Amino acid sequence: MAGVENPSKGTLSYDGVALDEMTSAQKKAYQLEVQMIFQDPFASLNPRLRVEQIVGEAPVAHGIIKRSQRAEYVGNLLNKVGLDAQYMSRYPHQFSGGQRQRIGIARALALKPKLIVCDEATSALDVSIQAQVLNLFMELRKELDLTYVFISHDLGAVEHISDRIAIMYLGQVVEIGTTEEIFNNPRHPYTKALLEEAPRLDKRGQDFQPITGEIPSPLNPPSGCTFHPRCQFAKDICKADIPALRLGNADRLTSCHLEHMPQTEDQLVSA
Repeated sequence: MAGVENPSKGTLSYDGVALDEMTSAQKKAYQLEVQMIFQDPFASLNPRLRVEQIVGEAPVAHGIIKRSQRAEYVGNLLNKVGLDAQYMSRYPHQFSGGQRQRIGIARALALKPKLIVCDEATSALDVSIQAQVLNLFMELRKELDLTYVFISHDLGAVEHISDRIAIMYLGQVVEIGTTEEIFNNPRHPYTKALLEEAPRLDKRGQDFQPITGEIPSPLNPPSGCTFHPRCQFAKDICKADIPALRLGNADRLTSCHLEHMPQTEDQLVSA
């Protein structure tokens, strides 16, 4: 999405236009409007540059601001993400993990994007700082009318920030729905297993029961549904045919043969 890697297959479209059909002006607009916040807030910042350069160099290079305006522009962005403008003269190693992630957020905002890809943007932070950064994401989304693609293993963070969720297993999307639908009525067996074992305050003292079986290699995935070796509801069709992602029961997009079988089978999955 952010252009860090080229797709190996399929079509990537932005604003309804496929990337390989874009004019040079459309492609430039896409590259500026889609930015990324990386997982490691230290490794993604150049240790030899000051914050003013890290955050302000790209908007100068792309003509969004003049170089003479850089300090003021960066100062305003730092204030927006909860940092003092005086910090712009410091280097990345002089900040805490949470502060470095805020610098990464300011850098992404510097090009005035419409879409930000957040790759495990809170996983390297301790819990109290995670909450601050998530609240910052939500404030900025409302203030700047942003769209996030928030990638995470933390179901609590996903529930807190997301409007719509796609669940993936071994590189394949297995279920798509709104946050309320996914958390209140999961349809795919893998989604059910994830949510059942998610740590929650109302589950204190409950024994943790992990999903049985080993995670297959993505280089040599199982035949049929990739989840079938670990699914207690698997049938012969699950081992033979790859399920398509399609609309099923409860108006949910799922990739599960059982979800599209007659009601008796559906009741088995819901049991």
